[in-house]
Amino acid sequence: MTKIKNRILKAIHNFLILLLRIERRLEPWFRAQWNYLFREPSAKFIQYLINRRRKNEGLQLAEEKFYPDEEESLNKIIDLMMDQMRGRFKPGGYERGGNTKTHGIVRATVTIRDDLPEHFRKGIFAYPRTYPAYVRYSGPGPNVPADINDVGFMSMAVKLMGVPGEKLMSEEKFTQDFITTSGGATFVTPNTRENAKLQYWSLVDMTLYYFLNPKDSHLLDFFMQSLWNETQYNPLGRRYWSCTPYLLGEGQAMMYSFVPKTTDVETHIPGLPFGTPPFNYLRENMIKTLNEKDVEFDLMIQLQTDPHLMPIEDSSVRWPEELSPFIPAATVHIPKQKFDSDAQFEFAKRLKMNPWHCLPEHRPLGNLNRARFRMYYELSKFRQEMNETTHLEPTGDEIFD
Repeated sequence: MTKIKNRILKAIHNFLILLLRIERRLEPWFRAQWNYLFREPSAKFIQYLINRRRKNEGLQLAEEKFYPDEEESLNKIIDLMMDQMRGRFKPGGYERGGNTKTHGIVRATVTIRDDLPEHFRKGIFAYPRTYPAYVRYSGPGPNVPADINDVGFMSMAVKLMGVPGEKLMSEEKFTQDFITTSGGATFVTPNTRENAKLQYWSLVDMTLYYFLNPKDSHLLDFFMQSLWNETQYNPLGRRYWSCTPYLLGEGQAMMYSFVPKTTDVETHIPGLPFGTPPFNYLRENMIKTLNEKDVEFDLMIQLQTDPHLMPIEDSSVRWPEELSPFIPAATVHIPKQKFDSDAQFEFAKRLKMNPWHCLPEHRPLGNLNRARFRMYYELSKFRQEMNETTHLEPTGDEIFD
């Protein structure tokens, strides 16, 4: 009976995914208008419902609260993601457990602004200067599908190099990493406990049941994510959010976001609605863009001003910009370049992106970020062992054939 039930659930799940994929092929003709009219009102209503059920725990600004089941949840997440990687990849071809599909890794510079308010001048933002950087654009995973069949959001990870000072994770000495997604200002799960459940449903390839399971549903998170999960056109033209908080010096917390300044990037998707778009059209649109022009993003930061309405431990809550707007703190400049050589993609496999590659002034906050310290370390170590490759801390002087 259980086998029959599982087959029925799997069939329903696959049918829903099929409908989603059909809808994604049609989105270019209506989604922008829908977003303009309905996204913000919908997000505010969903956030109202999420906040209604939350209790005020009386925390202070930048204060964390540790939960007794964090270690248990983290162990489950790591085990489930390793099992998932074993089932999807072969030795020598292991991809990351999350942020899996590499669309491209490009050279950049990050220039800190000279007009920041004094209380924002902490860590890398303390002085106006320019850092060399690599920017990795990727799909969410856990698979490496055709871009048109992906989940509907992307990731942007920025690694600054030549950053002086002691780092919280000793495996890299001179880097500062910023990791973001385009799926809106909230994370897909509110905490590690729920993330462990998501990883189980992802392992059995029925991710939608994490959200739709009638015995343990996460409908508000589903609706919130769906507002930003959509057909993607070019990684260089999207906004990205940290979704989790970080210190901005002692006693201050921040979120950060990369906001595109270059609006005229390549966005054409050949083959829509019913043809076959190129498997890697997102990469191809990046190539077309960077063959012709430079691209820039503003690195924006948002200061926590209310410890309840802007929580540290619940990543399903969007910090209200009415309470604290994002302000520009730096400029990410990506010059025209070639980045699609095999050597450059092999280089990407040796990189580790981890928010704990950071100065103490930007220590990651909250249970999801605490989990990332060991989770990212163990999963990247496992991936590189299975590929028989080694970790490389880049300097920016790398040369690719």
